Amino acid sequence: MAISIKTEHEIQLMQESANILIEAHDVIAEYIKIGKTTKEIDAVAEKFIRSKNATPSFKGLYGFPAATCISINEEVVHGIPSNRQIKDGDLVSVDLGVYFQGFHSDAARTHAVGNVSPESIKLMQVTEQCFFEGIKYAKAGNHLGQVSKAIQDYAEDHGYGVVRDLCGHGIGRAVHEDPQVPNYKPPGRGIKLKAGMALAIEPMINMGTWQVRTLSDNWTIITRDGLPSAHYENTIIVTDGDPLILTLRADTKEVKNG
Repeated sequence: MAISIKTEHEIQLMQESANILIEAHDVIAEYIKIGKTTKEIDAVAEKFIRSKNATPSFKGLYGFPAATCISINEEVVHGIPSNRQIKDGDLVSVDLGVYFQGFHSDAARTHAVGNVSPESIKLMQVTEQCFFEGIKYAKAGNHLGQVSKAIQDYAEDHGYGVVRDLCGHGIGRAVHEDPQVPNYKPPGRGIKLKAGMALAIEPMINMGTWQVRTLSDNWTIITRDGLPSAHYENTIIVTDGDPLILTLRADTKEVKNG
């Protein structure tokens, strides 16, 4: 396993990529409304990213056909944008990456559209907090398994399923680098974290079972029981103290205590 340690200059370049990604998510959030198609949302995202002289990280990655992964309700991740219209009560997860000046950034957000059930709102909130619980341990000297365990414990304490078939990852010059970052505690302690590691940490949390399956398009992954799923992700840099969260605005980067 070859894990790259980013230099200060490389971290700055990643921050510039992440700044575009932050703006892209803001633009998308304004556009996710009842009646809009996921293809329209994807086009808005791609147009904005390219207007910044950047490129969408996911378009063409492993053959993926779009700039964004847009997953609705029971869709966990990798939903392909289409003519499907957003409906009242939908949970819409958008996963997006930006490539700029040689480096990638990656972040996902789940949006509640219209009259969403209280149960789905709680799922969204817990999924987001899972990320913040995990990164409390994302500091030099700790082990990756501590991050994973914190995510799993918080989700399962609320009665939710933690997806095991997918995980977070290292990131930098490639979208997916070592190490893999599970959202559940694997055997052993995992690697020892070092300052300068760049990680995309992304809890994928299901209202019901943790089990998933892939649809016939070979991309879209859904919950096996058909219950909703939520997704929240940020790109972070490990430091000797609290991690630097590249894909959040400065006024929202403090580690939440839950």
